[in-house]
Amino acid sequence: MTRLVMVSNRVADPGKDSQSGGLAVALGDALREYGGIWFGWDGRIDDTPAHQRVALNDDAGYCTATLSLTQQEYDGYYNGMGNNVLWPILHYRLDLAKPEKAYTDAYMQVNRRFADTLRALVQSNDLVWIHDYHLFPLGAELRARGCGNPLGFFLHIPFPPPDILRAMPDCEAIIRALFSYDVVGMQTAGDIANFKRYITDQADGTIDDAAGTATAFGRTITVKAYPIGIDVDTFRAMARTDEAEGVIDRLQRRTSETIQIIGVDRLDYSKGLPERFTAFQYMLERYTGHQKGVTLMQIAPPTRENVDAYSDIREELERRSGAINGQFADFDWTPIRYIHRPIARRTLAALFRGSRIGLVTPLRDGMNLVAKEYVAAQNDDDPGVLILSKFAGAAEDLQDALLVNPYDTSEVGEKIAEAISMPLGQRRERHEALLARVRANDVNRWRSSFISDLSRAGEA
Repeated sequence: MTRLVMVSNRVADPGKDSQSGGLAVALGDALREYGGIWFGWDGRIDDTPAHQRVALNDDAGYCTATLSLTQQEYDGYYNGMGNNVLWPILHYRLDLAKPEKAYTDAYMQVNRRFADTLRALVQSNDLVWIHDYHLFPLGAELRARGCGNPLGFFLHIPFPPPDILRAMPDCEAIIRALFSYDVVGMQTAGDIANFKRYITDQADGTIDDAAGTATAFGRTITVKAYPIGIDVDTFRAMARTDEAEGVIDRLQRRTSETIQIIGVDRLDYSKGLPERFTAFQYMLERYTGHQKGVTLMQIAPPTRENVDAYSDIREELERRSGAINGQFADFDWTPIRYIHRPIARRTLAALFRGSRIGLVTPLRDGMNLVAKEYVAAQNDDDPGVLILSKFAGAAEDLQDALLVNPYDTSEVGEKIAEAISMPLGQRRERHEALLARVRANDVNRWRSSFISDLSRAGEA
């Protein structure tokens, strides 16, 4: 029987109920369905010789195979190349990129170590599905070790145009490594268009749009958009439990005379959180009648706290939320409720359902599953309004949201006011269309379409 071998930088802890990223939730579900191994870093930093050994565990309903990183590997591969080079470049933030040769060397060394360990675990009939920017070179390293299995790669974050991509250290080598895979998937048609432009403009390659293939470096591979989704029915059910009803009841008692706006984002400069606060402030200043009638709850769990850009944005958000609350708050109303810690997904599902407006305004995002979760959680009879950034991958599909330019804070503020006043009939019409799109591109379609294409590549 064919197994599925999933590979990602980090193997999620299946026992945690805090808000997991889309990658963790989707991959865990896929492995439970197909069976196999999830391989990657266990999140620990360990300089002892034992860190070289793989740890196997099957408590999650599938097998996990994990390694620890040394402090040097963590500093160079993860924090250096991952957080300070690849993440900002792939999110179009060249001003924040800090490339160093030591980072590139550590990045390649860890990918080689992963390949050495993984090669011994892969069986001849396995499908190997590798995820995200930390592991661009892993397919090439597996091929160099004699791995002839079908190899797939999926990028969960944006793929920028060639002029930005070329700021990436050893850019040509990384693109060449992508042609070691049989199937390369990205979130949106825009990402695929950027990839194809690089292949034709910089790699003397050719594109066959009808076949969905790209040819360069002596290989032809499948290149397609596979927009990631959510498990719609499971999330809808999570928003309708007795526990969820209790959360909504508590929320409504606290905000009985106000409209609730919710934002849920990791504390990351790509999410546009300072701009979001400024837009909310603009709305309160321009539409004074909405003062005391609306509250913004922003949940922003910490991430990458040892990177300067992240500590800077935390300080800025705390300063802006304090200033806005100081300007507008009264003894019986606080405009912004800012929560800087993880919240359980089952609680988030209830908060989404209890919020009239979902504010999802990243400056750049691969997909953004919060937008889809907000839609899925809504009460169909009295749904809320999704305000969505044009630069989130989800905007390519969710055209019935109120689409905004997140850099234009006055536009976002105007859309917040429009959403507050939107009639029920229009809210229902928009929600019905959005829910249909979320269902059409759910997590099952995402993984089944990718695995199907990868299986066909193996047969060929």
